[in-house]
Amino acid sequence: MMQNIWQQFIEGLQQTSLPEFIAVIAGIASVWFSRKENILVYPVGLINTIIYIWLSFKGDLIGEASVNFYYTVMSIYGWILWAKKDKEQHNIVHISFSDRKWWLYQSAFFAAFYMAIFLLLTYLKEDFAPDAIPWADAFASATAFTGMWLMTKKKVESWYWWMATNIASIPLYFVKHYVFTSVYYLILLVMAVAGLYEWKKRAQQHA
Repeated sequence: MMQNIWQQFIEGLQQTSLPEFIAVIAGIASVWFSRKENILVYPVGLINTIIYIWLSFKGDLIGEASVNFYYTVMSIYGWILWAKKDKEQHNIVHISFSDRKWWLYQSAFFAAFYMAIFLLLTYLKEDFAPDAIPWADAFASATAFTGMWLMTKKKVESWYWWMATNIASIPLYFVKHYVFTSVYYLILLVMAVAGLYEWKKRAQQHA
């Protein structure tokens, strides 16, 4: 079994297209900028999300296509929000921990998007997206929606949602034969752990 997985991995890497390669590199760079609280996270991330909208439609990953469209919109919003400064030219939004109210917000946000995406993909699966995996696509999508929203607000907990997205996306893309993208999400998982550690320190400093 491991030999078959390894063979599929090698074949997948050989079949990786240039757009997918560019998207992966841009995505890794974007997460690195995010960890450093650098506003370049957004313009670099836009390269990644726009390419993945196209790749996701090609692979019948409708949920992931919607996620990357959402990423694109939220990247523009986050870019504007992170760039805002007060009269002393200090950033208005700072890295912070979620209080009870914010935990309720993000939990409700996730639940609403999960149910909506799951029901939509279940309905579309038979005629429009036969390769879709509704529960997995919905989970990867809803966690990503939540993580991206919290990142624009510089909430530490965004990294927990990114971890969940990465864990779900590794096998999801592998079975769809986007092996290089699967490895990309494995790298992002490791980077998310580092990002959580970094943002926790910064939040404590701001506090």
